[in-house]
Amino acid sequence: MSGTTFDVLRDRVTGDFSPIVMDIRASNGCWLVDRRDGSRYLDMAMFFASAPLGHNHPGLLDDPELDEALLAAGRTKPANPDFATAEQAHFADTFLRVFGADDMPYVFFIDGGALAVENALKVAFDWKTRHNAARGVATRGSRVLHLEHAFHGRTGYTMSLTNTDPAKIRDFPVFDWPRIPSPVVNDMSSWNEAGLLAEERTALDAARAAFRRYPDEIACFVFEPVQGEGGDRHLRPLFLSAMAALCREHDALFVADEVQTGFGATGDRWACETLGLRPDLIAFGKKSQVCGVLGGRRVLETDGNAFRARSRLSSTWGGNLVDMVRSTRIMEIIEEQGLFARVRETGAHLLDGLRDIAAGHPDLASDPRGRGLMCALTLRDGATRDEVVRRALDEHGVIFLGSGERELRWRPPLTVSEADLSLALDALSAVLKEIAAEGTPEAPDETPVAVGAAPVPQGAAR
Repeated sequence: MSGTTFDVLRDRVTGDFSPIVMDIRASNGCWLVDRRDGSRYLDMAMFFASAPLGHNHPGLLDDPELDEALLAAGRTKPANPDFATAEQAHFADTFLRVFGADDMPYVFFIDGGALAVENALKVAFDWKTRHNAARGVATRGSRVLHLEHAFHGRTGYTMSLTNTDPAKIRDFPVFDWPRIPSPVVNDMSSWNEAGLLAEERTALDAARAAFRRYPDEIACFVFEPVQGEGGDRHLRPLFLSAMAALCREHDALFVADEVQTGFGATGDRWACETLGLRPDLIAFGKKSQVCGVLGGRRVLETDGNAFRARSRLSSTWGGNLVDMVRSTRIMEIIEEQGLFARVRETGAHLLDGLRDIAAGHPDLASDPRGRGLMCALTLRDGATRDEVVRRALDEHGVIFLGSGERELRWRPPLTVSEADLSLALDALSAVLKEIAAEGTPEAPDETPVAVGAAPVPQGAAR
């Protein structure tokens, strides 16, 4: 290779590379190893929540049958939507058994979370237009109702929905689709409070106004059960249930973007199950290794749908066969080890630790919150958050992720131990004690990106 790893990558390849050169063989569990000197880092980010079992899980090692299947899949790259393989069938069967539902019978696979969301929108556009036609209405369903502070990706349709960091969509043409307030409730004591809150009623009024303004045009309402990049902003199930009822009233599909929240992160298969919601479409990715759309319910009410109509949904690869083989084994491990229940237990340990930290540093940290292992803490300001991320990495060897304006989010693997969580919590507590003793910190030398802090990679790549 001509030059060091960073010489090659930083000069020519677009990316926000961390200062670590990952050793993909030596990294293990929650510990990421630097190939250059063997330094070990406690990883609470896991490739932006996309490594469900951590690094080099034992269930993926020393398995000759798995190794042979991965090698065979790696030697070729079939066009999965057009050429059947036993490997893809095994993956699809396992996925639908572990993560599907009787009334969600269809699935479409593709590479990338943003493309998963895009294809969910295509299903909704197709459904709404068919539904209108059956009623004698010629209007196409071509608008998407969505929330402020949303991140749904950086491709075509999704750029019209994403509205976190302006740099992600600035100067790119987007559709003028209806956007409503996001009534975040980060105080967990209010999550189960009876009755709609004032800000939730305001958001619902805005949604009703959008349906009045665009009768027969709104194909769906798309939402993240927890707005991850927006700052781990939690939406109450009461509000989302009211939005689901509004969608049914106005014949729009209820679409969950579970790219970050799904696949066990909240202690259930999907965050919507944790919240008691029944979406018509679920866009998935990250931990699932292969991205895509799971669909059914109201989608089944029209005469035909995009899942079944020839060439309405497709791509050359339709996902990657190597990823399918790996994901199949990952799902088997999730089943064998009962990881959903484990996530609920370890998530409670993490949340207790965050509550203790917030109680000990009320001037620096607030709103400890989470479902399962998808937890977060709000820090005093963005500069404090960025300094915490920097010091945790440089001085304590712990990788954290920033999000939103001043949030610190946790994205450990489903397999994380309470011991590793405690080490990370201790590091966070130590950094906050240092900052409290010093007073207001200076801004870091490097200019941070809105969703995190240098030198950890920023953004939620989709």
